[in-house]
Amino acid sequence: MTRVFNDPARFAEDMVQGFTAAHPEHVRAVPGGVVRAHRPTTAKVAVLTGGGSGHYPAFCGVVGKGFADGSVIGNVFTSPSAAQAYSVAAEAETGAGVLFMFGNYAGDVMNFGQAAQRLTADGIPARCFAVTDDIASAPTAEADRRRGIAGGFTVYKTASAAAEEGADLDEVVRIAEHTNARTRSLGVAFAGCTLPGQREPLFTVPEGKLGLGLGIHGEPGVSESELTTAEDLARTLVAELLAERPEEAADSRRVAVLLNGLGATKYEELYVLWASVARLLDEAGLDLVRPEVGELVTSLDMAGCSLTVTWLDDELERLWLAPADTPAYRRGEVAPQDPSASGAVAAPRTATVITPQTGDVSAGPATGGAIATTATVVRAFRTVRTLLHQEEEALGRLDAVAGDGDHGRGMCKGVDAALAAAEKAQATDAAPAALLGAAGDAWAAEAGGTSGALWGAALRAFGSALPADRAPGPAELAAGAQAALEAVTALGKAEPGDKTLVDALAPFVTAFGERLEAGSAPARALADAADMARTAAEATAELRPKLGRARPLAERSIGTPDPGATSLALVLSTVADTVSAAD
Repeated sequence: MTRVFNDPARFAEDMVQGFTAAHPEHVRAVPGGVVRAHRPTTAKVAVLTGGGSGHYPAFCGVVGKGFADGSVIGNVFTSPSAAQAYSVAAEAETGAGVLFMFGNYAGDVMNFGQAAQRLTADGIPARCFAVTDDIASAPTAEADRRRGIAGGFTVYKTASAAAEEGADLDEVVRIAEHTNARTRSLGVAFAGCTLPGQREPLFTVPEGKLGLGLGIHGEPGVSESELTTAEDLARTLVAELLAERPEEAADSRRVAVLLNGLGATKYEELYVLWASVARLLDEAGLDLVRPEVGELVTSLDMAGCSLTVTWLDDELERLWLAPADTPAYRRGEVAPQDPSASGAVAAPRTATVITPQTGDVSAGPATGGAIATTATVVRAFRTVRTLLHQEEEALGRLDAVAGDGDHGRGMCKGVDAALAAAEKAQATDAAPAALLGAAGDAWAAEAGGTSGALWGAALRAFGSALPADRAPGPAELAAGAQAALEAVTALGKAEPGDKTLVDALAPFVTAFGERLEAGSAPARALADAADMARTAAEATAELRPKLGRARPLAERSIGTPDPGATSLALVLSTVADTVSAAD
């Protein structure tokens, strides 16, 4: 288990503080992550790796000359927020554009995508690239839906080397695409990992078994098989990967290979396995180019390993072998730092909280009945905060069945930030729309992940329908709920039946609008609709997930309700009780 921490909720922040103190010659801390200690003196594409923490040396450990220009660091196993991504990019860019690189996970795609849109709008060309190397997470025909695991290391390395050579943004993206298309990975777990502050692992593997096809965020394997010898394991990994050899690399003999430890499998064990892997690859007619054996993309204290093969061509081989100097990875000799650039850092941009906006949000002061509305909203946030902290562990256990177990902690971080922002806005007599917008922005920025972005979008969109000078009427409340649903579906791309929070939100919005239109008082309509949401959330237990980290573990998920739908239903019921008490 993870034993060394202070406040589990601040594990990532405390880690960054220690990391930058240990490596001041390579990195410096900025809001949202780290960047190179010294910015390049000439314009180059800023390659930024990113994702949740818990994977060291990925992602921040490879920031340095010849590799990444910065890393956006989220909470443990949680996508960083769009605001964090924007902040790090603003500190790292030097005039040639930004490329965000991350694994293919819904929260990362969503939050980095929003940050790239904002940067582009600000005149900074920005692109995103999601790595899809994990062959266990989707069939070949759906390769674009595969998640990114340790193969991201190879993709990040070649793209970063191209940027270091002076390639423009389009060319760096092309290299990333080219490497990703030739990269395949497969992992196994012997035991699950434990989040800081938790006593139980996110999943367990039966004695004498291994989980095949694990994720790097604490997700269990997609199947279990017997744990026998290192030779047998090597045969399984090599055979599965060679069967996935890309058509474009049919004639390639030279390969970059990573045997990656996930945190608790020691180097001696990896070398025992590597002896068999190397022999099997040689027998398959492949030439190994500077293979890497060790911890490259970990998962806290997970016991397990993964094997990655990238089929090289001349271009990719040159980039794979290019020198790099970072805290956790060094290869060859990089050109010395220009003394004139020592410590030279351009003035940072002001990081902006980013959430998709739906409609105009009034920034004016509340008047008349709107003051009572803001008071009710703040009371609701307080009761929801109490609820979510009480349910944090239960929501985490629910999420761990087929996900990464961070949902409860993420919801708590989000609501804490939202309540603080709402109370601050209330103190300035902000209108309900402005208050909800500020709360949503704070929730998204602090929580990160998929749920953080969706809750931020929903709160801001709901607020956009509320008046500044009076209490909202039934039609405006119904319009706000509909706007929230539209914002969530537009951002998350989920539909009813996908086993997400939309399965609870959509019936809530329908029932709320119908009851208001039929003449029910808002408090009564809210209570009835919250009951519908609760029933719908419970019914998600029978659904198969079609999106997000639970999708590769669809069978395991059946019988367990969706954590996002569950937390939404709990929140709506608590808000309904608060509103009824205020009447």
